[in-house]
Amino acid sequence: MADIQGSYDDLFAAVPAALAVSLDEGDVGGSVAVFVDGEPVVDVWGGFADAGRTVPWQRDTLVNVWSVTKTMTALCALVLADRGELDMDAPVARYWPEFAAVGKERVLVRHVLSHTAGLPDWVWPVAELYDWTAATTRLAAQAPLWEPGSAAGYHSLTQGFLVGEVVRRITGRTPGAFFADEIAGPLGADFHIGLSAEHDHRVAPAVPPPSLGEDYTAGAAASDAGSDPSTAPASPGSPDTSGAPDSRDSRNTVDRSTVPDETPAPTALRVRDGNSAAWRRAQIPAASGFGNARSVALVQSVPACGGAVGGVRLLSRAGCERAWQEQFSGQDRRLGMPVSWGLGYGRFGGTYGWGGWGGSTVMIEPESRMTVAYVTNQMREPAADTRGMEMMMAAHDGLRGLRA
Repeated sequence: MADIQGSYDDLFAAVPAALAVSLDEGDVGGSVAVFVDGEPVVDVWGGFADAGRTVPWQRDTLVNVWSVTKTMTALCALVLADRGELDMDAPVARYWPEFAAVGKERVLVRHVLSHTAGLPDWVWPVAELYDWTAATTRLAAQAPLWEPGSAAGYHSLTQGFLVGEVVRRITGRTPGAFFADEIAGPLGADFHIGLSAEHDHRVAPAVPPPSLGEDYTAGAAASDAGSDPSTAPASPGSPDTSGAPDSRDSRNTVDRSTVPDETPAPTALRVRDGNSAAWRRAQIPAASGFGNARSVALVQSVPACGGAVGGVRLLSRAGCERAWQEQFSGQDRRLGMPVSWGLGYGRFGGTYGWGGWGGSTVMIEPESRMTVAYVTNQMREPAADTRGMEMMMAAHDGLRGLRA
């Protein structure tokens, strides 16, 4: 059996066992953390940080968690909303005037957090993702593909820029700087949106699925659920698809003459792009966060525990509840599956969270005050990847014993 490092409560022994199974089955490396009541009950890691299996995974190894980053960026917006600096029902253009162009004057902040803004696709060169001004200028000039709020389509790469530019306009700081100053710093969390060169030696590069190389992409067809550089995590339950979008969506209208009949295919992102120094340095707040399971679980324990962890309060209880309020329920036009979206989080019954391309996952259970995070450098094809669910189920075994 694979050698697992770290510590865990004996009640949660199933979690490191699940990690060992994934490594025994061929995974290169990874880490898992489970926090209950804001305290770690599991903090383990194992395997290797490199594809050649020569560098052991360490306690402080970092990995790109891809779209798990979205939960961090959402938390930035939720903190600002809790402080009264951001109104979720305000037009994005209140904070970012240039965004009002070509039918977007009624795109609301809650629309960009819930993937209903109608701007799901990044269709420009990958290199422009690394230039904040270029990326936000592109999006400000783009017309929505549908009436904002009326449909959902996973904003795989664009959501981070949309939310992040609102954060920047309000605070004068990039989303990465705001996250570092206001969230990671106070909590002591080793998570970064925009990674400085001093941390490069700690990074475990993404390893493509077996038999595939670094030109592996998730596909470029917008209608394919695998087209995005991240997919919904394997969850303990199916999304609740009952209900409908908020009735206030009916007040939003778009001049359909501004919406092109045909749109370019989304830009295909390769593994080699995500492994580049340019990607690490850039702030791509939907997909370029670097951390480990401990840091992900620590940060996302804030909403799991009513807004405060370790004596640090970042949100009110009402602010936490805001995150889980359903914004959309139905078929997602990009993922090709039914979803229930909150404000920056996927909703799976009473569990909330999201996953990243390749397998990294975070899931939050406010009722049990538990957060489970799994991060890995070993990518698997999304349709065959159940590791996030397996870690969650293993954590539940321990939770039952803890609460007995």
